[in-house]
Amino acid sequence: MRFYSAVIRPVLFLFSPEVAHKITFFLLRAFGVLLPIFIKRRRRVEPVELFGLTFPHRVGLAAGLDKEGHAYNALSKLGFAFVEVGTVTPRGQAGNSKPRLFRLTKDQGLINRMGFNNAGVEQLAGKLRKIKPDTLIGGNIGKNTTTPNEAAVGDYLHCFEKLYNLVDYFVVNVSCPNISDLRELQDKDNLSTILAALIEYRKHQGLSKPILLKVSPDLNENQLDDLIGVVKAQRLDGLVATNTTISRQGLTTDTKIVEQIGKGGLSGRPLNRRSTEVIRHLRKQLGPEFPIIASGGIMTAEDAEEKITAGADLVQLYTGFIYRGPGLINEILQKLG
Repeated sequence: MRFYSAVIRPVLFLFSPEVAHKITFFLLRAFGVLLPIFIKRRRRVEPVELFGLTFPHRVGLAAGLDKEGHAYNALSKLGFAFVEVGTVTPRGQAGNSKPRLFRLTKDQGLINRMGFNNAGVEQLAGKLRKIKPDTLIGGNIGKNTTTPNEAAVGDYLHCFEKLYNLVDYFVVNVSCPNISDLRELQDKDNLSTILAALIEYRKHQGLSKPILLKVSPDLNENQLDDLIGVVKAQRLDGLVATNTTISRQGLTTDTKIVEQIGKGGLSGRPLNRRSTEVIRHLRKQLGPEFPIIASGGIMTAEDAEEKITAGADLVQLYTGFIYRGPGLINEILQKLG
C-alpha cells in the first residue's frame, strides 16, 4: 500500500486518466505472471456462497476498469475474488469524445463520461474463449448508443447469448448516466421487458446463470420501490448498488473546475454515503437473503465494513483501487475478518 501511494500512484497521476489506464493495463499484461512474487499473500478467509457461486472472499473488481477483458487473470493475481468485465455492447463503439475521464483528487473521486466505449461483444467473447479465466467473471451488458430504447431488448439479449457460456454471472446496466436516455430503461415496463427476455432465454439453457441489475444512486425512494417491485416480479438473482451519480453535492473541488468538466458520472468518496443509503433501503425491502453487491465509494476498509453492515454480501472496488492500489484488498479482508 505504501509503495503504491508513494511511488506508483504519483507516477501514474502525472498522465491523463485514460493514458494512465493504458499504461497500467500494458504493465498488467506484460508482467501479470510475476505479480504473485510482489503481491502480499492475502490472509485466509472464509469463502462466500451467493446465487449458486462460491466466491473466495468478499472483494471484487467493478465493471468499467477491464471493459474488454484485457487483464482479468492479472487482476485476479492482484487479489480480487471476482472481476466484472464490460460494460460490453453488441457492436464496438468509440464512446464519447475525449477528454472524458477526470480526477477530483481533493475529493478522491472520478468523473467519467466514457459512453460505453468497447470493442464489442464478439471481441470480448473471443478473449474469454482464448484465455481461460482463473477467477469468477461477471459480464456487464448494455446497449449501443445508436440503438433506440424501444429496440434495446435486442442488444441486451444479443450480449447475453454471446457471453452465456463464458461468464459466471450477468449484470444488466440500464443506469449509466453517460448514455443518452439509457436511464429511461429503468422504468418498470422497459425494465420488465428486458429482464423477461433474458430470463426466457435462460430457461432453455442447461445451466442457469445469475442475472443481476445495477442500480442508480439517483433514484428516489419511490423509484427504488418501483424497481424492487420489478425485481420481485421477475425473480431476479441479485442487485449491484450502485452505479455512478450525476450529483455534485458535497464536493470540495473548486466549483469552476467541476463546471468546466461538465457532465458525467461521479464515483469515489463523494458517492459513499448515498450508495450506503441505497443498500440499506434495498436490504430493508428485500429481506435478509436477497443477494446485494456493494459498489460505490469504497475507499477504505471501514467503508467496506459499512457496506456489509448496511446489508451487502460482497463489495466491488473501482475508484478506491485507483487511489489506494491493490493493498486495499488485504486491508478490507483484515477488517472484515
